[in-house]
Amino acid sequence: MAKAWVALIACVFLSLPAAGAQGGAERSRNTSPAWSELTAQQQEILAPLSKEWGELDATRRKKWMAIAKRYPKMTPEAQERLQKRMVDWAMLTPEQRRAARERYQQIKSLPPDKRRQVNRQWRAYQRAVASQPDLSPSDPPVPPGQAATPRTSPSKAR
Repeated sequence: MAKAWVALIACVFLSLPAAGAQGGAERSRNTSPAWSELTAQQQEILAPLSKEWGELDATRRKKWMAIAKRYPKMTPEAQERLQKRMVDWAMLTPEQRRAARERYQQIKSLPPDKRRQVNRQWRAYQRAVASQPDLSPSDPPVPPGQAATPRTSPSKAR
């Protein structure tokens, strides 16, 4: 659940317009370029995706290459955020990614006022997590009106 929530956020804020637009049968069979065909700079920027690059279809490869092209012009904070989101995305299972893409498309199809409401709710959740050091951003959201219960991860319990 937590990883799916991270995927939703990654999708919403990385804006994956092409990712959810294609179905399984419609995916392009051309998977150029291969990882070895990327420049050293592209490989460095896209390193979190290196293990799965061979599984990406051409549309997704082109999307990631476009992001890599914009990367040098990003602020250091934006670069760091992008790298973290790529790592988070790379850790998701194919099913979690599919679900995240579907949620992204659902949010994208909402009327503008509803999208703004979802965005406000997400920002409020992020502030709540930031104000509670025992909570992780990957913890599931706390329903409105309920107090957040700090969770101790196995690594913290030692």
